[in-house]
Amino acid sequence: MRGLDFNAIADRVLSGEDITDEEAMAILDCPNEELLLLLNASYKIRSFYYGNKVKLNMIINTKSGLCPENCGYCAQSIVSKAPIEKYAMMKQEEIVAGAERAASVNAGTYCIVASGRGPVNRELEIVVDAVKEIKSKHRDMTVCACLGILKPEQAKRLKEAGVDRYNHNINTSAAHHNNITTSHTYEDRVNTVSLAKEAGISPCSGVIVGMRETKADVIAMARSLHAMDADSIPVNFLHAVDGTPLEGTKELTPRYCLKVLCLFRFMNPTKEIRISGGREVNLRSLQPLGLYPANSIFIGDYLTTAGQESDRDKQMLEDMGFEIDLEPLGKEALVK
Repeated sequence: MRGLDFNAIADRVLSGEDITDEEAMAILDCPNEELLLLLNASYKIRSFYYGNKVKLNMIINTKSGLCPENCGYCAQSIVSKAPIEKYAMMKQEEIVAGAERAASVNAGTYCIVASGRGPVNRELEIVVDAVKEIKSKHRDMTVCACLGILKPEQAKRLKEAGVDRYNHNINTSAAHHNNITTSHTYEDRVNTVSLAKEAGISPCSGVIVGMRETKADVIAMARSLHAMDADSIPVNFLHAVDGTPLEGTKELTPRYCLKVLCLFRFMNPTKEIRISGGREVNLRSLQPLGLYPANSIFIGDYLTTAGQESDRDKQMLEDMGFEIDLEPLGKEALVK
């Protein structure tokens, strides 16, 4: 759909309308010569809710590898032959020390991640005690946990400890899910997000783009997250690790990644859209333009892959005229 008026569509989105599947496909198919027009329209929505502020997130991999799941993208899965570091659950003091590092670089959200299907009691207790200590020292820090599939009582314990947000990505569309993993269902992931929300924890769920899905799958992902009302949406771009089933997959271009970010902003206008794993290797020199639709990034390293140096990220924000958002969760100037 060449010549689509993206600015007019943005106005409709700001008035509360949802975009159609045809318009969504037109965003992903946007001609490259019209990409700046699409980015401008996306920024119109993003700036209405978030101004020029960017949220910084830092991740800690508290348990690496040793996972019984067969997710095709993951270097930590049982089917992976990737030569990664493997270790059991960190000690409480190590997790707390990670929060200190996050605070030192103005990361407002600290993400506590552990591999595995879901936490066993001993692992949950370590996280609970660590979160209590972190919150006693950094009351305004947003603590996000990502521990796999939860049980209702586990979600309640995390809420009581002070966990603000729980992440469990849907990763792909319901239709494409079984092409990526068969050791759990798409519904298992959706149910965990619902459990966290029912416990009073802010729901976080996102995707990995570039896993041999169709554009229709990408649209379905964005629409599913809209239906789930996820507050924070990490958009990962596949960094295919050697030794995983998706080794050698290279479907993405920087321009297409920007179009995906625009789609997620149009379909989830009020939400935190976070450029996540694979940002550096897929957006490459176009990373700064991703901040026109997105309002959040990870700084530092990811789970098993290296990220960009935090000094370069901060220079990027400064060069683009953006500022770090230090508002704690629940106090954003956001109309939902």
